[in-house]
Amino acid sequence: MQDASLEFVGTATSLLRLGPFTLLTDPNFLHEGQRAYLGKGLFSRRRTEPSLQPAQLPALDAVVLSHLHGDHFDRVARRDLDRSLPILTTPAASNRLRDWGFGEAVPMTPWSSRTLTAGAATLHITSAPGEHAPRFARALMPPVMGSVVELDAGDGTAALRVYLTGDTLYRPWLREVVDRCGPIDAMVIHLGGTRALGILVTMDAAQGADLVDLIAPRVTVPVHYDDYTVFRSPLADFVTAWGRRGLPGDLRTVGRGEQVSLRP
Repeated sequence: MQDASLEFVGTATSLLRLGPFTLLTDPNFLHEGQRAYLGKGLFSRRRTEPSLQPAQLPALDAVVLSHLHGDHFDRVARRDLDRSLPILTTPAASNRLRDWGFGEAVPMTPWSSRTLTAGAATLHITSAPGEHAPRFARALMPPVMGSVVELDAGDGTAALRVYLTGDTLYRPWLREVVDRCGPIDAMVIHLGGTRALGILVTMDAAQGADLVDLIAPRVTVPVHYDDYTVFRSPLADFVTAWGRRGLPGDLRTVGRGEQVSLRP
């Protein structure tokens, strides 16, 4: 059975090692105390230190970028990442990245897919919809996507399906992720209860628990919960909600610089 793990770097940045493939998600390498630009004149200060910098990254097959915010693709990533890397992201983010010289930025509309191959193994990446702000405040936030990443190791073992939520709010229509893609083995859930101008723009503990109930993944790994001053709902709140509600599957928390298995 091939490797299937997440190494947590910080915020929503992680290294996904799935069989022979290595993906980087939402690259954010700012140091503690530095400010990330969130658009519309908004900034937030980083409270934590990432576990890696770009020069320390392993060889990558692709980057999966949920959206273009300064806590998901920062000035360090813009300066130091290999510009020949495929970056799978929203059409809006793809256009901006191409302007910055990332010629392999791939626009992903909802439910579109890309496939990576390595020998007999394939990695199928499908864009899932998300909503980063309530309808009345949508103009404040960039378009966002989730991703369903499915590994077929080509060795006869069952495929592994991982859902990266991106910075979406809980919406009942996210059940379409399961309806279209199939049961989820592991969900990497973006939490934090982020507030911009007083408006909730990422899931807090209650919404995160609702999404676990909705998707029913076999493993849940929370990220994006304590790195910036705009995050208002800590990991402890989600852990408490998990225990109180008896949510399905296995909750696996992971610290910066640590790895966790994504296999049920």
